[in-house]
Amino acid sequence: MTTTKIATSSATDITIRGKSLTADLIGKVGFTEMMYLVVLGRVATPAQVAMIDACLVTLMDHGLTPSAIAARLVYGSSPDAMQGAVAAGLLGVGSRFVGTVEGSARLFARIVGGEAPTHIVTEHRKHKTPVPGFGHDTHTPDDPRTPVLFALAEQHGVAGPHIVAALDLSTALDAALGRHVTLNATGAVGAVLADCGVPPEIMRGFALVARCAGLVGHVHEEQHAPALLSIWDAAEQAVPYEP
Repeated sequence: MTTTKIATSSATDITIRGKSLTADLIGKVGFTEMMYLVVLGRVATPAQVAMIDACLVTLMDHGLTPSAIAARLVYGSSPDAMQGAVAAGLLGVGSRFVGTVEGSARLFARIVGGEAPTHIVTEHRKHKTPVPGFGHDTHTPDDPRTPVLFALAEQHGVAGPHIVAALDLSTALDAALGRHVTLNATGAVGAVLADCGVPPEIMRGFALVARCAGLVGHVHEEQHAPALLSIWDAAEQAVPYEP
């Protein structure tokens, strides 16, 4: 028999993970704490809440990225369906942008499990695939968000083996390429969330929640200062027709 352990409701209350929504949760916990409870089924420590909150803030927005552009274009085409615009933006949270928190966390887990960082680097070089969580078009030589997150993790006492693994992989990658490669924010977030007990397979969901709020901001700006025509014109200028 299939069951759910997340939530149920009655005429007088709603129960979520065994707790009364009205008596135990509303006004008693913050959004990040509630999210951790609903997704993972356990109560986060104050340190975990602080760090997950920091990660959500880190991933919320990064300017006119593909996901934000997608949301603005869809909203401009269909302003009666805000949810469609946000959904379009969320579809861009994948294995190349933002969603790389999942890919990087899986690599760090392999290192924590005993695999050599050099083996992972060799594997990616052999298949000519980028290492998730490393490299950035704008933030070079280093991503300014990464040291802030790692310092906060140390401050809150949650810095653990996954952050160590991230740094070890960074060292191995630099050595193999003979140059420094940025350990970017998604890589840092992947390590921090893993040290906070978030498993890799659900980690992209945390990135989606963070980016969702940022996309709502872009939709609101599009309502008052539309960028659709400018983006459209810029695309036509940047990619001319060639018969």
